[in-house]
Amino acid sequence: MREQVRFAVLGPVSAWRGAVEVDLGPPRQRAVLAVLLLAEGGRVPVAGLVDALWGDAPPASAVGSVRTYVHRLRRALGEGASLIRSVGDAYVVRALPEDLDLAAFRELTARAEAARRAGEVKEAAALLRDALALWRGPALSGVRGEFAQAGREQLETLRLSALESLLAIRLDLGGHAQAVPELAALVAGRPLDERFREMLMLALYRSGRQSAALQTYTEARTLLAEELGVDPAPALQGLYERILRADPELLAVPRYEGSPTEVPSRATPTDVAALDLPSFGTTTTPLADPGPGLDSAAQHTAPTATPTAPASPRPVPAQLPSGLPGFVGRQAQLDQASSLIPEADAPSATVVIGGSAGVGKTAFAVHWARRIAPRFPDGQLYLNLRGFDPVGTPVPPAQALRTLLEALGVPPRELPEDQDALAARLRTVLTGRRVLILLDNARDAGQIRPLLPGAPGCLVIVTSRNRLGGLVAVDGAHPLRLDVLTAREGHDLLLRRLGAERVAAEPRAVREIVDLCARLPLALAIAAARAADRTAFPLASLAEELAEGHGSLDAFTDTDQAADVRAVLSWSYHALSPAAARLFRLLVLHPGPDVSLSAAASLAGLGTAAARSLLAELVHTHLVDEPAPGRYAWHDLLRAYAAELSAGTDSPGEVTAARRRMFDHYLHSAYGAARLMDLTRDRIVPAEPSPEVRAESYPTPQRALAWFEAERAVLVAVVREASACGFDVHTWQLAWCVEHHFGRQGLWHELGVTLRTALESADRLGDPSALAHIHRGLAQAESYAKRTGDARAHIERAIELFAKVDDVPALTESHRQLSVVLEVQGDLEGALDHHRQALELLGPDGEDRLRSWILNGLGWYHSLLGRHREALMFCASALELARIHDDDYTLGHVLNSVGHAQHHLGAHDEAVAALEEALARFRRVGGVPWAEAHTLASLADSRLSLGQPEGARALLEEAVGILDRIGHPDADVMREKLAALSS
Repeated sequence: MREQVRFAVLGPVSAWRGAVEVDLGPPRQRAVLAVLLLAEGGRVPVAGLVDALWGDAPPASAVGSVRTYVHRLRRALGEGASLIRSVGDAYVVRALPEDLDLAAFRELTARAEAARRAGEVKEAAALLRDALALWRGPALSGVRGEFAQAGREQLETLRLSALESLLAIRLDLGGHAQAVPELAALVAGRPLDERFREMLMLALYRSGRQSAALQTYTEARTLLAEELGVDPAPALQGLYERILRADPELLAVPRYEGSPTEVPSRATPTDVAALDLPSFGTTTTPLADPGPGLDSAAQHTAPTATPTAPASPRPVPAQLPSGLPGFVGRQAQLDQASSLIPEADAPSATVVIGGSAGVGKTAFAVHWARRIAPRFPDGQLYLNLRGFDPVGTPVPPAQALRTLLEALGVPPRELPEDQDALAARLRTVLTGRRVLILLDNARDAGQIRPLLPGAPGCLVIVTSRNRLGGLVAVDGAHPLRLDVLTAREGHDLLLRRLGAERVAAEPRAVREIVDLCARLPLALAIAAARAADRTAFPLASLAEELAEGHGSLDAFTDTDQAADVRAVLSWSYHALSPAAARLFRLLVLHPGPDVSLSAAASLAGLGTAAARSLLAELVHTHLVDEPAPGRYAWHDLLRAYAAELSAGTDSPGEVTAARRRMFDHYLHSAYGAARLMDLTRDRIVPAEPSPEVRAESYPTPQRALAWFEAERAVLVAVVREASACGFDVHTWQLAWCVEHHFGRQGLWHELGVTLRTALESADRLGDPSALAHIHRGLAQAESYAKRTGDARAHIERAIELFAKVDDVPALTESHRQLSVVLEVQGDLEGALDHHRQALELLGPDGEDRLRSWILNGLGWYHSLLGRHREALMFCASALELARIHDDDYTLGHVLNSVGHAQHHLGAHDEAVAALEEALARFRRVGGVPWAEAHTLASLADSRLSLGQPEGARALLEEAVGILDRIGHPDADVMREKLAALSS
């Protein structure tokens, strides 16, 4: 007897062989199974599968690919392979209700309808509940394409119909008050669906809430008029009129055994308690269920969980900043906060730490978070949301979601663009984990709400200068407000910073300093730093200075207290040397989260030695911090103070010149790094930088790569700032410089953001060359994102513009890039033709490295087309040029092509030699893990052909590990090869 094979489409498309989930392979292979299952026993022609997978633009290899996918599915299903049958030029899957959740759903809903017609409403409700419980999330999850979206919509219609029937039974049994929350949630999620609004109005009215029922109708009428320009349907209008006149028949419900014929407003029949709706029926985010639970469908019981395949290890982030060494007091608040920590199986909790500026919210949050970190073994995340950053903008929720997901191990290339999808992905990733998230400096509830996990056992700590009342009222967050320190705590803070002997010697002066600093931790810390720097001065002189300069700093005030530290900041500032004071003011122009030594030197027009000395002075006076060697940051309140000073001191001309130096610094630093890392790329020519600019230099490509990594967030911010300030040439040229690194590292989001910003600047300039370069870059970005249609449009526009300005090298490279797009689209002959055009454009005097790449491409496409001997001829010429320059990166790719062709000619020993050298070349370069992994896979194929299965298996395991680490989409294909080898 064969092992039962079960399928699921009402959620993620899945299959189980017994208790083990089947690996269905890459997305298109999974889509083939989805199409066959949706046919519910009907025949699906191969042409229909091609149309579902590729739409109107299938590649030439589409039919062969479909047959390969079916073959792999049969092999993956093992003994269940007979379920996918060939019928002429079509395939069919015949599954019984116990084998397919969709078939089980249809059977259960049909039985429910029959029971309801027979008056057996309790039985009907139970059947409907079991049917709805089969849904594990949005149908066809994990399958993309128009066919999947259409199928999802059809299946969602079935689900809503069943949900409507179950709710109607609930109302028939008198459960009106209990049904209101579910109906309200449904109406909120589907505001234009009048059937649920009608049921909500009836439930509200029967619950004694006539005004709420009428208000629900008013909202519907307004929404329909604004969105569709129509009135509510007659049924909804009729119900509204009956509620207006208090029609007594509205309170009558059908008579069933054990239920009343007329239900009072607070009726709660015991039958209703058993009719609670499935959670997915009233929420937009499904709770994952690892198995379809189809065996229980006939008994209409809840589905049982099925074990899933082991998950790959997940990273455990530990991002909490260092605690403040001088933290004192706050014991009552710490005890209160700790009482709010959820247990592992309890709902997640959110604690909002509020208070005035400078009150020590971040210091408290970090101190508490570090104390309780051991209770969150799956990680601690930290994110500064910059809600009150005086020079930048608050971090958008979508960007914050991406940052959190990346920290949790989700590769950037796998992240969706839509904010709701990102939020859903975060909730999914956190399910089953116990994680602490510290969100610092939030602007408002809207910035926080999408970041809340929802997973049991998680804790979110939020700091904000706003009270975030909406987060407390709507989302159940716990407010914890920090006030200024007590006099005792202020005394202890100075004691910790200045030592017991000095504090004990002048108790009166200590009390005056605490009072004059308004007992604000930030002000006290600055005062303590001032006193520590003047050990020969009595504390009484410090207290006298504070009293004389006591004023107000608007950014430090709060409505419930005088929390003013301008005087403290002013004498710290005035104690600086003139050069350090100037640097302090100019640093406010820098848009990034931190600044390097050389960038600060360029900004101020100084040598690096002078800048280092001045920054040390600023660090000493606590006006900037040095969180990492050679990188400087500061509190946003200090930035606000610096901005005030700059506005009143520095002329517009000096500010513009400083900005130009800063943009020059990043442009020429990035240009040098890009040239070192990508030797074959078409070139731009930036204008000479200002003489005072201290651009970075790099002895090796590895150092250039390290610089790009360290400055990643800064570079994105600088591109945005350059565009906002009207430095359009700097904008597009800097985007050109970072394009190669962002693409190579899989930072698709950052790549798209910088290039789209650059496109706006290039449009303003009207420079066809700039537009061409950015369109070419956007083609690369869209290719990485698998949007080949958009990629082709951008690269064809780039070719048009490069031809217009007669930029032959860039035009040559653009034809080569178009070949890559065509290869992905399956047009290998077209890809080969554009490489021929690139070679013709290059001419006899073209650059050797680019010639080597083009010749290698000609060899590669010949080999993909089965013309392996011709491929080796082109590759030999490419190899000769690459060896002349000893270019590891180019040699790695050419040798890979050589190995591919030799393998397919049966020269496996020669293929192994070429591929092993290619692997060594890639490892010497570093930073190209995807190329290394694909070379390992090719080497495994040749080893296997030589009768060395163990060696091949080890190579494939290494390749899968690399691709999993970087989140490359080919990891599943490689894993499938490994599984086939191991079987």
